[in-house]
Amino acid sequence: MSFFYNIKTENVSLDFSYLNQDLKFYMKREDLIHPIISGNKFRKLKYNLKEFKKNKNSILITFGGAFSNHLLAVAYLGKVERIETLAIVRGEELRNSKLNSTLKKCSDFGMNFDFISREKYRKRNTNEYILELKNKYKNSYIVPEGGTNISGIKGCEEILTEYDKEFFDVVCVPVGSGGTFSGLINSSLSDQKILGFSALNNSNIKEVINRFVKKNNWKINSSGSKGNFGANWSSQIKKDELAIVEKICGKNFKKYNFTKQSKKKLCSENLIKNFCENPKKILSWTNKKIFLKYLPKEIAKL
Repeated sequence: MSFFYNIKTENVSLDFSYLNQDLKFYMKREDLIHPIISGNKFRKLKYNLKEFKKNKNSILITFGGAFSNHLLAVAYLGKVERIETLAIVRGEELRNSKLNSTLKKCSDFGMNFDFISREKYRKRNTNEYILELKNKYKNSYIVPEGGTNISGIKGCEEILTEYDKEFFDVVCVPVGSGGTFSGLINSSLSDQKILGFSALNNSNIKEVINRFVKKNNWKINSSGSKGNFGANWSSQIKKDELAIVEKICGKNFKKYNFTKQSKKKLCSENLIKNFCENPKKILSWTNKKIFLKYLPKEIAKL
């Protein structure tokens, strides 16, 4: 478990002074943890690995799409921990195709693949399909898509430091499978607000989150979700959006890689103030070298 200690992360102040608002924005740089397994991937795998070793399992199975960073993180973890890994990948048509860059890296790290139809993939969380996998792969440990299970959420509960809990009024985070969001809610103080920005057209995401949390200090903004979680959006960023990012991030803005969770719309004034009375300090969470993709038009009007 030494891989999961000596964590390096920091909160970076973002320059929103040009908006002339009395709000202080910070970004939590969890991408500093590790170049491959960073942010929520790192957090979610920490206790799943512990359970894997505790149970003395022999193979770790998980799920994802062809561009899944979760699969990449699991594959790399399998390499460094000398664990056999298997990815159940959405899209049986990929079976006879050349591996894309993500899956190629996974393969290089030793991960094996089982490409299944989209219809079957939709059954990935059913007891029937999980039992089928367990019967086929004896002594397996199964991690859900995105790493969202009790162990994964436990790891995400460690994202906020004691300082973060006392200092920040609002924590903003992109929401995919709901695990990171749930962990942040569980570890937050009752007077903090956790604001999520859905990256998927996931109609039941609130039901998923309610299975893991008991607090009601949270809200999810789903407007603008495009439903394409895992694609690279860098070619679609407009010049005016880049100009706003440059103002916020300064001259080093180009180091941010505009990928999936960049679809998070960072905290428009009205959205935050409707959710939290008199907010002053906002923390934006990120797990890779990313910042913004779908900047809401409101941010330019603040």
